[in-house]
Amino acid sequence: MDPVTRLLSDLVAIPSVNPMGRPLSGTGYLEGGMSDYLEHFFGGLGVACERVRVLPGRDNLLARYEAPQSRRTLLFDAHQDTVPADGMTIEPFVPLIEGNRLHGRGACDIKGGMAAMLTAFARLVRERPRGSASVIMACTVDEEFTHKGSSHLAEHAPAADLAIVAEPTGLEIVNCHKGAVRWKIRSRGVACHSSTPERGDNAIYRMARIVTALAEHARELVASRADAVLGTPSLSVGRIEGGLSVNVVPDWCEIEVDRRVIPGELPLKCPAQAEAFVRARLGERDPFETLPPWINLPALSAQGTDAWVAAIRPVVAEAIGRAPAIIGVPYGTDAGPLGATGLPCLVFGPGDIAQAHTKDEWVDLDEVRTAADLYFRIARALG
Repeated sequence: MDPVTRLLSDLVAIPSVNPMGRPLSGTGYLEGGMSDYLEHFFGGLGVACERVRVLPGRDNLLARYEAPQSRRTLLFDAHQDTVPADGMTIEPFVPLIEGNRLHGRGACDIKGGMAAMLTAFARLVRERPRGSASVIMACTVDEEFTHKGSSHLAEHAPAADLAIVAEPTGLEIVNCHKGAVRWKIRSRGVACHSSTPERGDNAIYRMARIVTALAEHARELVASRADAVLGTPSLSVGRIEGGLSVNVVPDWCEIEVDRRVIPGELPLKCPAQAEAFVRARLGERDPFETLPPWINLPALSAQGTDAWVAAIRPVVAEAIGRAPAIIGVPYGTDAGPLGATGLPCLVFGPGDIAQAHTKDEWVDLDEVRTAADLYFRIARALG
């Protein structure tokens, strides 16, 4: 087994599941075991490594390689957490190699990219090529749910000229993506026995009218302004919950709203915009409460990245035998909070987003090996 495959196998074998807001804890949840492994990895290289508490039991790690005669510093970013393993058809934390694929939870998103970045970082430390960029390797927490790790990193951003964020892009270069804001809306009613519903006030019926108004708002968004690459903003109601029992008229109902934002939109304004739209349609007939967002992820703009793309694209083309596409994607990444600080960001890594979070998640090992070489080459080329 080659070193990058062995490293990826180690990473997949360490559960680092994000509970995604569920009250779950214990072995396999959160990033503690992964952080311990990474701290030992960087310690073995003899480089400075800082472990930064973000949430209880959840730490970002920052390791630094200071290159000789360096003119620039790159920030490499890869997140430690994975989505849950519920419903997987393979053992999620037993790395399985079949042909040129390595299976396991997180293999694609994003432990393949992390293994490649760590391999490139270690190679820089060992070889110390003259003229390369210095590199700060950031391993963040909570990317899959609320991006607390990247938001904390952005608030205390180390000085860097460019961030490269590992995500499964198939080795294409992503220079922009949508952001997201998510919040809850709650309606209230009056409970009573379901045999005499006229004595109560059905909160689910209230919510049905609110959801209908939100669907109209979603259609209006799609018909509104569009980004030349990313298209239009969007809104979706993804969850609904309410009531106590089928024989009780419900006195509460709650929905969760997902709003995708494009560059130029401010995520935190979106709940108020939606609320204003719904109130204009319904008036005071159906009172409701808009709860504070639990996710506020800015979109990533391509502004300020043209020169970096021009420098990196030929390096990638030489390694993969073709010019990589320059694309935007509809999902969010750690690059959103980092880019919002003014730091130019590109998203680039091995794997196909279609394989992320799947029941038999896998990554192509050739792409992981190529990515490890490319991260190293990029650091050399941008010094």
